[in-house]
Amino acid sequence: MTTCDLVIRDGEAILPEKGRTRCDIAISGGKIAAILEPGTALEATETLSAQGLVILPGLIDPHLHLGHGGDISRPREPQDADRETAAAAAGGITCFIPYLLATEPFEDIFEEVVGVTEGGARIDFGYHFIISTPEQLAAVPRYAAEMGAPTFKIFMNNRGGEGKRLGLPDIDDAFLFRLCELAAENGGMVCPHPENIEVAWVLRDRLKTDSGGLGDLALWNASRPPFVEADAVQRSAYLAQQAGSPLYVVHTSSKEALELGLMHRARGAKVYFETCPHYLTHDVTWSGGRMGKINPPLRERSDCERLWQGLLNGEIDTVGTDHVHRDISSKAADIWSASPGCPGLETLLPVLLTDGFHDRGLSLERIAELTSSNPARLMGLDHAKGKIAPGLDADLALVDLDARWTLKREDVKSAAGYSIYEGKVFTGSVEHTLVRGQFALKNRALANDRVGSGRYVHRKLNFA
Repeated sequence: MTTCDLVIRDGEAILPEKGRTRCDIAISGGKIAAILEPGTALEATETLSAQGLVILPGLIDPHLHLGHGGDISRPREPQDADRETAAAAAGGITCFIPYLLATEPFEDIFEEVVGVTEGGARIDFGYHFIISTPEQLAAVPRYAAEMGAPTFKIFMNNRGGEGKRLGLPDIDDAFLFRLCELAAENGGMVCPHPENIEVAWVLRDRLKTDSGGLGDLALWNASRPPFVEADAVQRSAYLAQQAGSPLYVVHTSSKEALELGLMHRARGAKVYFETCPHYLTHDVTWSGGRMGKINPPLRERSDCERLWQGLLNGEIDTVGTDHVHRDISSKAADIWSASPGCPGLETLLPVLLTDGFHDRGLSLERIAELTSSNPARLMGLDHAKGKIAPGLDADLALVDLDARWTLKREDVKSAAGYSIYEGKVFTGSVEHTLVRGQFALKNRALANDRVGSGRYVHRKLNFA
């Protein structure tokens, strides 16, 4: 090889099976063309020095909600995708998979949604479909085979009118079981939001009568405690195993939910676990109050530490953001009525570097697994993404491991306009983000000529 579009020199890349390796990376046509010994002679249109930087595979966020204003069902105009993919690029994320929420058949809106997203996106993307109606359920084979969307979310808490907040109808365990069967038959995977809402209603009503002096976040946690989550995890894992479907448990928040799910994994169920940065760093004692209302709730500090243990020992498979970009006004009501969720695209990698790598010894190799190779494998993206290897997309995040910086509200790029990490001092910054060999972020500045360059990626699951 003698010519390439870009060569990145003198960095330390996290390479498959080799780990942290000093090398040069040659990029051509949006792909990684070669991994070379440092200083290898070759011609290149552009050269980037990565001296002092570590090169991670671009992050893949497998869980977020991309909407329009306060509506998190889908983007309505290109600017919606522009703002949130800007936040993603600033955080080293090069591909993400939002959840598409609708009651109409997805085939009726899919091309429009993809077109709107591509019109503003700075990074690549897929879509999960939230299955809520009999018509959507019947179309699962088509969604997986034709639309490249083989992963299906189901809100297990949508009963007794609970789904009205999102405009969704009620479902039940029979609906969940049928979805698992169809996923198994069509190379798909089910992604349950696990909560036993009937029990949560009982607890909520008691606490509304007598809060016991609990603060907002402790009150929210008490109304939807870990066993409410854990019950739904074990129920969905068992039903999925009976149907033969893999199960991807989203936003695992508690020790109890993780350990009951692991019990089913030990018994042969194909169960995979995702957690989120806020469940690692924040608990019910956080001073931010309603700003930290999330479903499932923030838990006790002991739950946070158990989840860190799961990251360190390999029990947890991925870290996703569950990013929601409703603005701060959505938190104005009391704890019962405030909107759940928080933004997190910009801070996913900084949290793992600061609280994981620096504070707990979470290796860079493990961070790359949790945020790149595992999401790519589990979500059907590993034909193109997830590792720094010849032939794959040149999706890269170049980080300065030792740079210290403080997140300020005015720095937030998401349309949410706020962060639960405001004022936090991070150690580790994203200096450059490349998507298919092009700079989405360069020297910490967004490349605004990349608006509209993101592409929809068809996915196909190929893991056992």
